[in-house]
Formats: sequence, structure tokens, C-alpha cells
Amino acid sequence: MHNDITTDACLRGFPAKGCGRSNLQLNTYDYMADIPCNDTMSNLVEVQFKNTRKGYYRNDNHLLLCKGDIVAVEAQPGHDIGVVSLTGSLVPLQMRKAQLKPGTEIRRIYRHARPADLEKYEEAKAKEQDTMIRSRQIAKDLELDMKIGDVEYQGDGQKAIFYYIADQRVDFRKLIKVLAEVFRVRIEMRQIGARQEAGRIGGIGPCGRELCCATFVKNFSSVSTGAARFQDISPNPQKLAGQCAKLKCCLNYEVDTYMEAIRKLPERHVHLETTDGTFYYFKADILAGLITYSSDRRMAANLVTIPASRAFEIIAMNQAGEKPTALDEGLRVEKEKPIDLAKQDDLTRFDKAKKKKKKKKAQQKQQQKPAADNAAPSAERHE
Repeated sequence: MHNDITTDACLRGFPAKGCGRSNLQLNTYDYMADIPCNDTMSNLVEVQFKNTRKGYYRNDNHLLLCKGDIVAVEAQPGHDIGVVSLTGSLVPLQMRKAQLKPGTEIRRIYRHARPADLEKYEEAKAKEQDTMIRSRQIAKDLELDMKIGDVEYQGDGQKAIFYYIADQRVDFRKLIKVLAEVFRVRIEMRQIGARQEAGRIGGIGPCGRELCCATFVKNFSSVSTGAARFQDISPNPQKLAGQCAKLKCCLNYEVDTYMEAIRKLPERHVHLETTDGTFYYFKADILAGLITYSSDRRMAANLVTIPASRAFEIIAMNQAGEKPTALDEGLRVEKEKPIDLAKQDDLTRFDKAKKKKKKKKAQQKQQQKPAADNAAPSAERHE
């Protein structure tokens, strides 16, 4: 039965072994999981730790590892506890995508995590919130212009990583000494950006989906206001900014498509001449290839919407010294009726369907009554 289910899943193109735990951020779907001997193609394993931190390790002990296994890995000093997030032939590709620095040491995987390892890990993890709050107070007392956004303890509790944000360079040597004396662990400071902090914390965006930086975005590219301008998005800072207070990463997703579509439209400063007057560019539906012109340069007046092909045709006529009688001459533009999106959430939408069925039944009964009345006299005559 299990083999039948696996085969059916492969035929649909969704191998079940490639799915990972949904509680892990930046999860990678292993589409090669069901290929025979995929796990033995590479001894490299991707291990994920708290939030978006990942590492790559060697499986020198030839352990049988699957996605979701909790393992103890080599650390400096001691060992760390993480979850296997990817195995097989995709791991070298992920390492290339991560752009690791040349000469980066690839450490080893020790073993599957034991109950004692998990107990130490849970004890260290329980101290992270209190450590972060107290470290923020220490940084404030030292008058350091920085914000400690997250604290992550190593699996054995011997080291703590402090993630901080700072606009300028900060001399935190005194802070490290104080933190080491207070928490009795080895201290490591890592500076991150606002977008990386949002990815580590996670959350829900205004689109209703989980943040892109917490799900699949690993390399952050620069986003400019030009991306919003090309897509005719209102330059409202509150709407363009994400939870990191920076421009949303999703502004770059479709900007190439819009730029390609814009090249197929006439330029904005070109006016269209008709026998009735001059029409000026007002707005455009870039992806649909429709342009709206106004007879007034400063306000919406006598708006006419035409396709880009018609606009180029009129421009060519104007250059030849000709003027059409109207912009939409020879065009049959059908205005689409506005769609009421609230109807799909209307509670009475089921009652309307019932009323239609009742009307149909009533009409059928009325049609059957005359037929029955006509049949009754003929029966009497026969008698």
C-alpha cells in the first residue's frame, strides 16, 4: 500500500520524501528525494538551526540521515544541535547559491541527537529571551548605539550568538567582556540588517502570506523607488515599506515584466491630434496595453481609452499631417462591468439560488396544470 501511494505521488510530480517540516524557515523542497541512491551522491548535509541560520556539514560517519532528523554537529567549542533540512545532490548546489567564502571550513556531523543532548538544548533555549532582554539593558547602560534583535544559544550552552543592528560602526569590546562575565558563556556578535532581522523574526505581510525573507528569499537585492514608478504604484512610503521599514522586496518581482511591456507603449509626452482637438496622456494599463487620453492637460476631461496599436497609428497619421475625427474611430470598445467582490462573501448568496429553484418548480407546476385540465374532458368523452 505504501509503495502504491509513493508511486502515485511521483506520477503527480510531488515526491513525499522531499517535503520538510513546515515550522522551518527557508525550507527547500527536495525534488530529487525519490531518485534512487540520491542520499549517497554527496556526503554533504544542510543543517538548519534557529530561524534562518543554516550550516553545511560532512557526514563522515555515514549516518542514515533524512529530512527532519535532529543531529549533533561539530562547533567551536563543543557541539551544536540542528535539524537536517536537505541531503543528497542538491546540497552542493545550495552551497554554491549561498556563496560561501573560499577556504570555509566544512565541519562534521557527530551523531543523531541523544536525549541528554536535547535536554541541554532545551535548557539553553529557555534562557534566550531573558538573555536578550538583559543584554539590551547592558548595551543601553554602556550608551552603545545598537539594537540587539535576537540571541541564540549553542546546543550545548557553551556559546551564545548575539545578533545586533547598528547604523554605524560600534566598538562593543567592553560589551563582550560584560556579557561574558554576566552569562558565563562564550560571546559572538553578528551584525545583521533590518531585512535579515525581519527574516529571523518572521511574520505575516500585508498580502496575507508569510514574509518572503522568512520563506524563500536568501540574497537581498537593492530595491529602489523606480520599481514602484515603473509599475504605476502610488509612492506612499507607508504602503511601499515592509515590516523591516525598508522598501518591500516584492517590488522587484514583476518590475522586469512591466519594463518590457512599457517599451511597447508610446511615450508619455507624445500628444495625439484629432479634428476635435489635442489629447494628452492621462494613464495607462501597462499589462493590458491600454492607454487613456484626456482632452485637458491638467485634469481628466473627455477620457478616451484606446489600445497601444491605435495610438501608434494616430501618431503615424499626425506625422504625415493627417488627423482622425476621433481617437476611437473604428474601434468597438466594450466597457467591462465592475465585479462586486463582496458578493462572494455575502451570506444571502445561497438564498438567491434557492429562490431560483423555487421559481423553476412553480413554473413547471403551472405548465403541468393546463395539460392535466385538457386531459380530463377527453377522458369523460371516452366514457
